Amino acid sequence: MREYKMRRGEHLHERIPDMEETIESYFGEITTTEEFGGSDLAVVEEPDNPVFERIVAGTVTYSSKKDTLAVEFTERDPAELSPDDMEAAGEAISMKNDFLLEATGRDAKSRRKSIKNEVQNADTPENV
Repeated sequence: MREYKMRRGEHLHERIPDMEETIESYFGEITTTEEFGGSDLAVVEEPDNPVFERIVAGTVTYSSKKDTLAVEFTERDPAELSPDDMEAAGEAISMKNDFLLEATGRDAKSRRKSIKNEVQNADTPENV
């Protein structure tokens, strides 16, 4: 499960007031929920796009900091996909990026940079 932060000064509930409706509009019908970090996340067991096997997404609420978006995209093995399904791969990438951009206000390049900075900060000793 990967968690995404919002841009400085923005909050997830302001960017996406109805998370479940947004998830359904991008990926398909929510079939159940799954607990993560003390919050219930929406699970789409049969996503509309055949590239995805399962999607878990939602808001993780923290008492001491801003809420984050938690997402886990489970994709099918490319060997399982038919040639028609393979055409949907480009659409799947766009769908993921559009959803994450709407939720976080950050494009793919900005998200990669943020993750890279987090990893570098985690590797740096605290007393340096």
